[in-house]
Amino acid sequence: MSAPDPGIYISPSQMYDEVKTLTQTVSRIETKVDGFITEAKDIRADVADHENRIRALESGRWPLPAFGALTGLGGAVAGAVALFVR
Repeated sequence: MSAPDPGIYISPSQMYDEVKTLTQTVSRIETKVDGFITEAKDIRADVADHENRIRALESGRWPLPAFGALTGLGGAVAGAVALFVR
């Protein structure tokens, strides 16, 4: 019969070193996540700005189709007048 496995012994100093390393790693990750959150806020602000600018451009274009329709109508009236005046 074999002797039972004694297992693995981790000394308190090894445990302290591992916890210290883990703390540093979590701190670095937290710093990166904070950076991502800041960038996401900047991106949201940029998207809102672009949305406002696009809306302004779209609202400025509405007279163009109306102007085209009125010009076409004016041309048709002028043609009809020229046709019937002769």
